[in-house]
Amino acid sequence: MRKLFLILLLIVCSYSYAQNENLDSAKNEYKYPLEIIISAPRFNIPLKENSFATSIVGYDFLSTMPKSIAVDEALKLVPGVKVDNQANGERIHLSIRGQGILTERGIRGIKVLLDGLPVNDPTGFAPDLFDVDWATVERIEVLRGTGASLYGGSSSAGILNIITQKGSDKLLSGQGQFSLGSNNFWKGLGQFGATVKDVNYRVSFSRNMGDGYRDHTHFWNNNVYGKATYTPNKNITLTPLFSYTDSYHENPEGINLQQYQENPKQANPDAVPFNEYLETNRITTGLVGSMKINDMHDFNFNIYSKRTLFTEANNHTFVDRTYLTPGTSVQYNLHFGNKSYRNHISAGTDLQWQTIDEKRVPNDHSERVNLVVSNETIRQRGLGVFFVDRLELGDKFDFMASVRYDDIKNELADHLKSPYDASGDAKFNQTTGRFGMTYSPVPTLNIYANVGQGFLPPATEELAQNPDNFGGFNTHLVPATSVGEDIGVRGTVGNKLYYDIGLFYLTTKNDFDRYRITDPLRNQETFYKNAGSSRRFGSEAYLRYNPVRELTLQAAYTYSNFKYTNETPNKVVMDDTSIYKYVVDGNYLPNSPQHQLYFDAQYEIVPHLYVGLSTEVLSKAYIDGANVETEAVEGYALFNGRIVYDWSLSKFNGQISFNATNLGDKKYVAFSEPDPGGNAYQPGAGRQFFGNLKINF
Repeated sequence: MRKLFLILLLIVCSYSYAQNENLDSAKNEYKYPLEIIISAPRFNIPLKENSFATSIVGYDFLSTMPKSIAVDEALKLVPGVKVDNQANGERIHLSIRGQGILTERGIRGIKVLLDGLPVNDPTGFAPDLFDVDWATVERIEVLRGTGASLYGGSSSAGILNIITQKGSDKLLSGQGQFSLGSNNFWKGLGQFGATVKDVNYRVSFSRNMGDGYRDHTHFWNNNVYGKATYTPNKNITLTPLFSYTDSYHENPEGINLQQYQENPKQANPDAVPFNEYLETNRITTGLVGSMKINDMHDFNFNIYSKRTLFTEANNHTFVDRTYLTPGTSVQYNLHFGNKSYRNHISAGTDLQWQTIDEKRVPNDHSERVNLVVSNETIRQRGLGVFFVDRLELGDKFDFMASVRYDDIKNELADHLKSPYDASGDAKFNQTTGRFGMTYSPVPTLNIYANVGQGFLPPATEELAQNPDNFGGFNTHLVPATSVGEDIGVRGTVGNKLYYDIGLFYLTTKNDFDRYRITDPLRNQETFYKNAGSSRRFGSEAYLRYNPVRELTLQAAYTYSNFKYTNETPNKVVMDDTSIYKYVVDGNYLPNSPQHQLYFDAQYEIVPHLYVGLSTEVLSKAYIDGANVETEAVEGYALFNGRIVYDWSLSKFNGQISFNATNLGDKKYVAFSEPDPGGNAYQPGAGRQFFGNLKINF
């Protein structure tokens, strides 16, 4: 393995960055990264005073993504994170340190903030990231590790804080962008912004479309986003936000090993006849604000409302849902101290509600059957109360302690009440805490350590799939709880090298798992259960090295050792009842490769012209907790290339780029999912090409 790493390091080249007025700060971030101010821990603090394992993805990397439509492109250089992209579109699974790895869609256990507004629902589930146009994002803060004491059950694995670009400081400026690529992919983007007196604003609109690399993987997305920052004086900041998204994704499902070997592009035999797809339409409005009373007292708040229309067609039913999701947060901050110490105390509450009206009707080969099998309303409420204390001792020590109480309530009203009434409720509550510290013996070196608790309540998707009856809640589920520890070191060596290396250990009770039942009417549905306990340990490393001005090398490496610690074997239910498989103590968790590596380099051939290659390597992973070797997903290595030219003409400037992904046309399985029928394999894309033109004015 060491020889392989050395060979890859010698052959990788670069990503590049575009000329843009927003880039000045992004370039400086990498020059002095320990001084970056981050906001994800509910305080605005320098990175060097933050005890979380933290990665920051800046605009210089985000501006070079081949398609800029999904988060898997954006987080390539973040260790500890695994993103599974379903069919090369915007549908993803996202997990940190293996938390939420078995979610069928969306994000579990990770708090997602978009310009200060939460994406997660009251149960901690983030169904998608369709509201985000990644070409308009300025920066992403990724905090890895148990953060439930800050944001509740939605942050058991970490925090993803997405910050979009501001408008121009000028009277008016804008950008146009157009991309074309393989599999009939295209994307158009337009945005403009300005500063008028006390208001800075930006508005963007985009559409993308593609056929994906497999059969039945067509997708499209329309996105409108707007924000304005009103600063009447230095003590008040108000930011109204608006977003609209309309997204459609055909679902090819996984295929079995024989089908993959014959033709990895084919869809599951059920996907096309039943026209399996997901469609989401959502409008979000909100207001984020901060007010400073004096040097000792200030507070932050947000208020928002979302309306989502969701439809899923699977090979069993059509599911139609209407979501109404209002919420608010209020946080008070107290600051005091002297030259020897500074204390920052914060207390606040997060309140969120959600109403889901849901109907299910049978799917008869893409035709809706006029028979309602479930008709119900789910009402949810999430209440969180938190207290945070941050203590600075001089310029070397920083301590942070937090505690939080969460109370989550779910109520289901069954409108059919025939042949039985499936109405019921599910309530979960938990108190969590966390303590962390940082030590900086010299300004260029930072040592951090922390211990924290995680709390992952059953989410809407897990509760609503009742194995006992059509409709109603899955009453067998209990929250997963965890305890995690981190220790790490980060720093700079001159202006040439930045490093961040850490170790983590995490134990979890009542981990979630997916399964099927043998009922012939429902044996194609996915259900969830508590699979037992697990322990995870590993290491994460990020390096950025600039040996000369023209060359930048970056590497992100993750070692993951995730295993079950069950005292008794747990049977894996298979469609073929003659197959006996069990999850036993010491088996690895599914879809969790031990080694994950990404290399990236950047070389400027002549001024404004960049060329490069990158590579990503993943080792073997198992499809389920039984760890059958003949079913394991083989490891792979992919190589990508790009050429980028930054141009300027009169009052206009922009960028032209050409990207090639999977240059070797490698046949590989991108990720796997437990499946009782053996349809566990999700093939990755072959060789693809993309061209992109940006015009700034």
